[in-house]
Amino acid sequence: MSEAPKFIPFALPDIGDEEIEAVCQSMRSGWLTTGPVTKAFEKEFAQFIGVNECLAVSSATAGLHLALRAINLQAGDQVLVPVNTFVATAEVIRYFDADPIFIDIDYDSMNLSIEALEIYLKNHDISKLKAIMPVHIAGQACDMDPIITIAHNHNLFVIEDAAHAFPCKYKDKLIGSLDSDFTVYSFYATKTITTGEGGMLIAKDQSHIDLIKKLRLHGISKEVWDRYTSSKGHLPYDVDVLGFKYNLSDLCSSIGRVQLKKAQSFYAKRSKIANQYNEAFKNLDLQLPMQKRLDDQHAWHLYLIRVNDSSKRDSIVDALNKKGIGTSLHFIPLHLLTYYKETYHLSEDLFPTAMRSFQSLISLPIYTKMTDDEISYIIESVQELCS
Repeated sequence: MSEAPKFIPFALPDIGDEEIEAVCQSMRSGWLTTGPVTKAFEKEFAQFIGVNECLAVSSATAGLHLALRAINLQAGDQVLVPVNTFVATAEVIRYFDADPIFIDIDYDSMNLSIEALEIYLKNHDISKLKAIMPVHIAGQACDMDPIITIAHNHNLFVIEDAAHAFPCKYKDKLIGSLDSDFTVYSFYATKTITTGEGGMLIAKDQSHIDLIKKLRLHGISKEVWDRYTSSKGHLPYDVDVLGFKYNLSDLCSSIGRVQLKKAQSFYAKRSKIANQYNEAFKNLDLQLPMQKRLDDQHAWHLYLIRVNDSSKRDSIVDALNKKGIGTSLHFIPLHLLTYYKETYHLSEDLFPTAMRSFQSLISLPIYTKMTDDEISYIIESVQELCS
C-alpha cells in the first residue's frame, strides 16, 4: 500500500504563475470589469469550439437563465430536465414561475433517457412545453441526435447544460457546435478549465445573441467598454428591456484565457487518470463510467463509479474519507430535494433508474494537480475496499 497522504481533496483548480501574471496585468491596466480581456476570451473560446460568437457570463446558472429569458419563457410554461442534475438546471426555470418536468435517466450514461423522454411525450399533455435541457453529466455527451430531432418535431428549443462538457465531443463534434439553440458552459473552480466563477454561452440565432448581450448587463443598449473608452466621451445609452447583472470581469477572463491555452493538456491529464482508474478497477464489483459511443470524447470532469451492491456504498465512502480521500455524490436526484418534492408532490419511486444510480454512486477525485502517488493511493484504496 502506498503511503497515505494527509488528505486528497475531491477537486483542486490548477492555477499557475501564468494565470497569476495575467490577473496582475489586468489589474495594472486599470480595467477590472468587462472589457478587452473578456472580448478576447470570447473570441478565443469561439475559435476553440468552431462557432462565430460566444458570450461570457458570470456563471453557468446565469447563462441558463439568460437562455430561458431569450426564448421568452413564461409563467406556467414547462421545460424538460433530467432528474439527475445539479439543482441550478431546474432552479433557473423556477425563476420564471415555470415548471421543470423531470425525466428519468439512462443507467449506463446517467444522462437523459431517450426512452423515458419519448414515453413522457406520448402520455402527457405537452401543450405548455417550451424547451428541453439535456445535461452532459460528468463530461459524457447526451445522445443529442434524437434529442434534437424530438425537439424539432415538437417545436421545442434545445438548451444544453454543458457545465461538465468541456472539451466534450458527441460523434466527433465538440459540444457547442451541434444543432441546438443554446449551449452553456461553467468555469467554476472545480471545472476542467476555470475562471474562479464564470461561464460561456453559445446561441445559434443572432436575435438571441443580440438580446443576451443587453440582458447580461442591465438591458443597456451599449456595452460598458464601448461607453467608457469612446473618444467621443461618455456615450448615451438606452434600456428597452429589463436586464440582469451577469457580465464576466476582465480579472476572471484573464484566468480563463490562460486556462483555455492549457485545455488540451488538462484534458490529456484527466483522460490519463481515467484510463488508469478504468484499468485498475475493471475486475472489481463496480459499474465503471463509460464512453457511450466510440466517436464521443468524454471530458472526464468527473469520475463516477457505482457499487453493484448499493448497501455497501455508504461504508465505502466512510472508509475512503477515513483514509484521507475526498469523495462526492453527483447528483442527488432533484425529486428528493425538499423544495421540488413538496412543490410538485413527488414520491421517491417516480424515477427508478436515477434512484438506483444514486444509491450506488461514488465520485472519486480526478484533477490535473493529482500526483502519481495520490493516484496510486486512491487506486489501492478502492481495490482494497471493493474487491
